[in-house]
Amino acid sequence: MYKIGFDNDKYLSMQSERIKERIAEFGGKLYLEFGGKLFDDYHASRVLPGFLPDSKLQMLLQLKDKAEIVVVISAEDIEKNKIRGDLGITYDVDVFRLIKAFEERGLFVGSVCLTKYTSTPKVKAFEEKLKNANIKAYHHYLIDGYPNNISKIVSDEGYGKNDYIETERELVIITAPGPGSGKMATCLSQLYHENKRGIKAGYAKFETFPIWNIPLNHPVNIAYEAATADLNDVNMIDPWHLEAYGETTVNYNRDVEIFPVLKATFDKIYGKCPYKSPTDMGVNMAGNCIFDDEAVSNASKDEIIRRYFTAKRNKKHGAKNDNEIYKLELLLNNAGITSADRKCVAAAENLAHETDAPAAAIELVDGRLITGKTSVLMGCASASMLNALKALAGIEDITLIDPEVIKPIEDLKTQHLGANNPQLHINEILIALSISAVTDKNAELALKQLDNLKHSEMHCSVMLSEVDEKVIKELGIRLTCNDR
Repeated sequence: MYKIGFDNDKYLSMQSERIKERIAEFGGKLYLEFGGKLFDDYHASRVLPGFLPDSKLQMLLQLKDKAEIVVVISAEDIEKNKIRGDLGITYDVDVFRLIKAFEERGLFVGSVCLTKYTSTPKVKAFEEKLKNANIKAYHHYLIDGYPNNISKIVSDEGYGKNDYIETERELVIITAPGPGSGKMATCLSQLYHENKRGIKAGYAKFETFPIWNIPLNHPVNIAYEAATADLNDVNMIDPWHLEAYGETTVNYNRDVEIFPVLKATFDKIYGKCPYKSPTDMGVNMAGNCIFDDEAVSNASKDEIIRRYFTAKRNKKHGAKNDNEIYKLELLLNNAGITSADRKCVAAAENLAHETDAPAAAIELVDGRLITGKTSVLMGCASASMLNALKALAGIEDITLIDPEVIKPIEDLKTQHLGANNPQLHINEILIALSISAVTDKNAELALKQLDNLKHSEMHCSVMLSEVDEKVIKELGIRLTCNDR
């Protein structure tokens, strides 16, 4: 059952105010490293029901007169054609997508910084595209001994060789298409250059997960580990914060490991580090906006299970991810759950066992479980979708789509488009339902329920086609499938 547990309006207000406070703490110039996604943050919206996917972007819009954005991309990632797994596009293409999205929403993008810079044909072609789009580009270079040789890094032979990124506003958002782009190094390089110009700029980090002020083994934080299982990130108690303040807070291994370097860098630039711990660096207020712990805990447990099914499916498609699957199994155990705790999984598996054929189940937002079985006319996913629409519309178990409407679609598939299987995919069923809705009020009523499928949970006992998965995702349904 879908239940709100996060106060998004409170979050927007608290988060923007916290960032303003941090700007003031540094005298009016702050470089803010933005971890995760600035918009389309569907992981956060799944584990914190009530959090909107563009919440961080909406928060920034409250600061748009103070803020400018610098997009960071590694030249190595351009050269390797690195791809964003969630979107299926290369990092260099995503840079232009991000810039367009920011500017369409009224945010100012000042420039792009190419880190680990080397001049190769691919990198030069990317820079030419930036030039044609009137976007400033800056170069930052690999530094021998990074990140441990502080005396070399914080010198004219280290950060001093990097281009100084010219910025206009007091809040500079450093973001990137994905992890490993060099956001923190870009921030620290800018602090070095600003200091040489007599400007004492500050640095802070905005990372939604793990949430620092909820328990280490809270399902929300375990779900973050599940989301990054392929990177092998580990949540941990911040030892620096515990020692400095006697308070237990949560951070993750990479920030804890890099903190001595960051502290030494601050000491070298300014004579003293303003932070006593990685937690001090952060400005995240999400933990203060959870008002229903049970709701976010249940949502997070579902997310862990979904990540497990996704990893198993990816292995079936050829991914070499045994370590990821093993870690997800450990996280399931840590959260005290199994895949059977996802209600639609048990319902689909039971029906598949009864019918000895593929089956699907949808848990609607009100908690009702709707199943669908395989038939001559349609696959189990299509059947469960049609049954769910009928349930939402309050329609009795009647035939919504006239077989005479379905037959021409089947004929088109098998006789003209070369398909061997006449069963209709979800998009084809919805087209047939749309046609029926012209003359049938029940079909029309069912069709109007499509938006009410959003936030439903769905499981299929077998892997689905890309066509079915795409439609399910577009409808806002959260899908898992067995790896068979």
